[in-house]
Amino acid sequence: MLSPVAGPFPWLALLIGLGLAGGTRTLRRRLRALPVLPVGPEPAAPPVDRPVGAWTCVSTLGVHPDESTVRAAVGHAEHAGLLLLDLVPGDLPADELLTLLGRLDPDRARRDPLTRGRGAGHALVVHDDVLRRAAVPAADLAGLDPPGLIELTARLRPFAALETGHAVAPGLPATPPDPALRKRRLRAEGVPVWPNLIGRLGEAAAYTGACVTTPFWGALVFLVMWAQPYAVVAGRSPVRPRDLGRATALRPFLAAWRWVRAVLGPRPDRARTPAMDPAALRPEYARSVAHGLGAFFEERRETCPWCGSDRLGVHRRIGDHLQGKPGRFTLERCRDCAHVFQNPRLSLAGLEYYYRDFYDGLGGPGAEALFGTMSRTYRARAELLRRHLPADTAPRAWLDVGTGHAHMCVVGRSMLPDTAFDGLDLGDGVAAAERRGWIRAGHRGQFPDLADDLAGGYDVVSMHHYLEHTRDPFAELDAAAKVLVPGGRLLIELPDPRCWYGRLLRGLWLPLFQPQHQHLMPRRNLEVALNARGFTVLAHESGRAHQGNDFTGAVSQALTALGPNPTMPWIAAGPTPWRRARRAALVVLSVPCFVAAVLLDAVGFLLARAAGDHGASNAYRLLARKDPG
Repeated sequence: MLSPVAGPFPWLALLIGLGLAGGTRTLRRRLRALPVLPVGPEPAAPPVDRPVGAWTCVSTLGVHPDESTVRAAVGHAEHAGLLLLDLVPGDLPADELLTLLGRLDPDRARRDPLTRGRGAGHALVVHDDVLRRAAVPAADLAGLDPPGLIELTARLRPFAALETGHAVAPGLPATPPDPALRKRRLRAEGVPVWPNLIGRLGEAAAYTGACVTTPFWGALVFLVMWAQPYAVVAGRSPVRPRDLGRATALRPFLAAWRWVRAVLGPRPDRARTPAMDPAALRPEYARSVAHGLGAFFEERRETCPWCGSDRLGVHRRIGDHLQGKPGRFTLERCRDCAHVFQNPRLSLAGLEYYYRDFYDGLGGPGAEALFGTMSRTYRARAELLRRHLPADTAPRAWLDVGTGHAHMCVVGRSMLPDTAFDGLDLGDGVAAAERRGWIRAGHRGQFPDLADDLAGGYDVVSMHHYLEHTRDPFAELDAAAKVLVPGGRLLIELPDPRCWYGRLLRGLWLPLFQPQHQHLMPRRNLEVALNARGFTVLAHESGRAHQGNDFTGAVSQALTALGPNPTMPWIAAGPTPWRRARRAALVVLSVPCFVAAVLLDAVGFLLARAAGDHGASNAYRLLARKDPG
């Protein structure tokens, strides 16, 4: 029995052992979920890296899939309805295999279209239509090393979001890992280096503490660690690592050393286009504010835009804590209807300035990564609609307004395959979503301006965290009524200004989202406006719509307010040594704050689900039906 007298390390050893056992079970399940390509006779022809029919086989340097492997891969992909198939070598080294299985769940990769494209980095077969839509030239397919192929897999995955798979190719030999490529490989896989290094060092320290203070339990943990690769591939495993006999119990320390070498190694070159180079953008940002910020704001209004009352009061005065751009913004609150709105509001020039490089440009990769983590939220929205549809029916056509890159639409397609999804937005993302195949058609422009052309064309219109960005919410609701067929559904999700956390966190409450959010409207106000336009509210949700980011968002905004990223082009002084040092110090100091914020947000998430419609949720979701006649 473990003795508490020896301190926490026996219990730590037990927890490590249980974690290893649970992790081993997960890795075994994922390994056995990988289909195995049939093994055919070796062809007489030489190995090939060439198009096969409407398919192209792409491999890394030193890897040459034989013709039977390519044929088997194409046959499997066509039979399974895939457009992109990553091939896992049958003798993949143990460490690479465990790392791959730790980051890749084959079942989830097929079920969740937003899963990041991951692969073994050896070979893949891809349909030529995917290469065409992704605009990948033939020159980019040659001379790839493993990080290059992993980057290509991540680049292609969005163009085959519902048609990507993985399979073991027994006849495909693995190449030995190259330590010099480790940092590039981590970046290609989207793995943050420093947090993982800290985790690896902590893991090694925990093993050391367990062994030094309680040798027996420490030795038992090391035995479990040594046995893990054997346990993962035991039985009829589709992969037999070539180095299985060299599996070692020192893997935590070797892994920590590899991460240290990766961090200390040379920084990979990162090619940047002018549109993605902060230094190249700095002069243009400087010209935008050369004459001050006056042109970015309209005149202050004296009445509430929702009910017309002149009983207004200042709600919050906030800077741009999202990007750190210059300016101060005032939110006022109507004392009669409780509507919160930006006053004075941004002009069109102001909207262009503050939206620039947020969802596209410099901010595009970050926004893409963030929206890619919200599959559960997108599914919950579609589930609310499905619960209020007649049995065994699906909408014919769905228009997602403010769709961005159409993440909601591609997840909706996985749940409603018979529904045609279209998207509408102002940015470039809607065109990219159409090229990816995430939507049937992309409409670019202002919704009220396009409503006449789209009139009566949709069974569902959705506005998820869109209405609060608009200049005239009433015009947007009128447009929705115009494009919906009688009996059509309108699905809306918005921040809830009644949330407790808004009073607690004040100007750092993320849903205030200045300067982008123009309006924050209580649910009752929205329901009255919908009823006036011929809608009947069918359902609403609060707890299920909660986005658990109140405290992490507050810490992130405080970090930006105290020390904005000095490399950003709108920081006039640029990345001086003092600004870099201050930013680095603040980032280090924010780590424990983020840890505490994550825990608080987890508690807040549970509280929002339990409290329902009583102010614990930072958002609400509403479903309405357009009445006939």
